[in-house]
Amino acid sequence: MSEGDGSDDGAPDGDDELTYADAGVDIDASEAATAALIGAVGSDPEADDDASDYAGLLDIGDRYLALATDGVGTKLLVAEALGDYSTVGIDCIAMNVNDLVAAGVRPVAFVDYLAVDEPDEAFAEQVGEGLARGADLADIELVGGETAVMPEVVRGLDLAGTCAGLAAKDGVFDGRAEPGDALVGWRSSGIHSNGLTLAREAVTRDHAYADPCPFGDYETLGDALLEPTAIYTDLLDPMREHGVRGAAHVTGGGWTNLDRLGDRRYVVEDAFDPQSVFEFVQSEGNVSDEEMYRTFNMGTGFVAAVDPDAAESLATATDGRVIGRVEEGATDAGADGGASIAIRGLEL
Repeated sequence: MSEGDGSDDGAPDGDDELTYADAGVDIDASEAATAALIGAVGSDPEADDDASDYAGLLDIGDRYLALATDGVGTKLLVAEALGDYSTVGIDCIAMNVNDLVAAGVRPVAFVDYLAVDEPDEAFAEQVGEGLARGADLADIELVGGETAVMPEVVRGLDLAGTCAGLAAKDGVFDGRAEPGDALVGWRSSGIHSNGLTLAREAVTRDHAYADPCPFGDYETLGDALLEPTAIYTDLLDPMREHGVRGAAHVTGGGWTNLDRLGDRRYVVEDAFDPQSVFEFVQSEGNVSDEEMYRTFNMGTGFVAAVDPDAAESLATATDGRVIGRVEEGATDAGADGGASIAIRGLEL
């Protein structure tokens, strides 16, 4: 990755530069569609004191019941190409429980939804084994699920799920960073389950998923893309103990997820180095630095804002690291604008 000094866009030379929108996912259009859906159902999270950017919170008296839902996305196409569905269940669990953890909620139970064009005992067993492994890693219960056969709707399969969690009223994170806070980050395991549409398009320009992998300990390029999403449930108790104000699960939208912590300026000076898979995707797809950081986690999968006096202790206790700081944003100073992220010479 180039550090970027503002003199160019950081895109490697060669083939036409590839973007997430070119690959088929327009984040701005997706956000507009989501806003339309929220408006149509009459929901206004910003007006709800109990709302979280990562989970729906239901007041049940002395605590909150929280719900999060997510899927595996087009990572399933890599699994299909290799005939290996053994890890996608872990991804499905991870994408849900990590959102609850970002809200300050302990995940407790999970239900899955598997939609297929035709039933297949072999891949269903692999998916189930992955779900069981993910539930074990996250320390949650699998309490049910649904398999639907829809040949005219689904090609291959789709896997999603919903996770329920519980939190004391004073246990959920406020969700808003304060100027002066430190940012603590934790390493990702790789691409996780976001940005795979861009990664797949880049990798398959000149390669096949079954081609030998030129980096890491992976047998094939597809194996590198299938590396399961890291699960961060073990961070919940330490984050509470150290007074974390808010956390960000670095998923769709990459590092712009930090804007969920409020309209501040986030200066990231010591993020984890991206794994080799990101360098390969960028090179093969001729993807700019900015597009990479707006799409992928780039080596850091989870971030928390905490008082600077507690930051080093939290990082030491959890194999994390202090990666940056929170400053006043443009709106704090009275100007137009919102959150901004400065990382590796880029302004996001």
